[in-house]
Amino acid sequence: MIWLGIETANTPLSVAVVKDGKVVAEMVQNIKLTHSAGAMPAIEEILARVGLKPNDLDAIAVSEGPGSYTGVRIGVTLAKTLAWTLQKPLVGVSSLQALAANVVLYNGMICPVFDARRGNVYTAVYQGMALEAIVDDYHAHIDDLLERLKALEVPILFVGTDVDIFWENIVEVLGDQAVRAPFSFDLPRATEVIRVATKKELPNVEATHYFVPQYKRIAEAEANWLKEQKEKQHE
Repeated sequence: MIWLGIETANTPLSVAVVKDGKVVAEMVQNIKLTHSAGAMPAIEEILARVGLKPNDLDAIAVSEGPGSYTGVRIGVTLAKTLAWTLQKPLVGVSSLQALAANVVLYNGMICPVFDARRGNVYTAVYQGMALEAIVDDYHAHIDDLLERLKALEVPILFVGTDVDIFWENIVEVLGDQAVRAPFSFDLPRATEVIRVATKKELPNVEATHYFVPQYKRIAEAEANWLKEQKEKQHE
């Protein structure tokens, strides 16, 4: 079975091809290139390099969020378009779970972190080879996250390039509970998106129509609009 994996939920971009449980090719980059300009050419390049045509694919796996609104939207749109055009099943994977999968051999709790600006993060806590969700994916202020983690009273492995933004605060609150993953594990990988996807049941092609990103919070514009509506109601 041949999988195409797409990971564009944040600044890093990764695409991969996995055939019968073996990695054929993977591209991972962390440069300031918009996914709208770089994602589709990367997919085309990796398929060409391994001598595959789009119709050779059996399934597509995509990072469905949370993360950057633009990044998540571009990846999901590309994946949906390819899946529907090719009539192949589409499997969505949490971008946080896919990042945590990089360090799945760590014998303890894993906390992937994406910066959500203004002191907020997208985060979760996973444990074990099965990546059991101890804390489900959510959006919160870093202080709220650290309070929850301190209460667990166990070591926590933090992974992701954005951990550096909050590391001083993390260590101040958690002390020896905080463990930093090596930098080589910080970038999300499309191969891990695929690996997590293979553990799920393949949906039918019709399900592609109903596939939506998992933002875990409403957009700022929508939040401002809702705030304005509430204020008008109280006038």
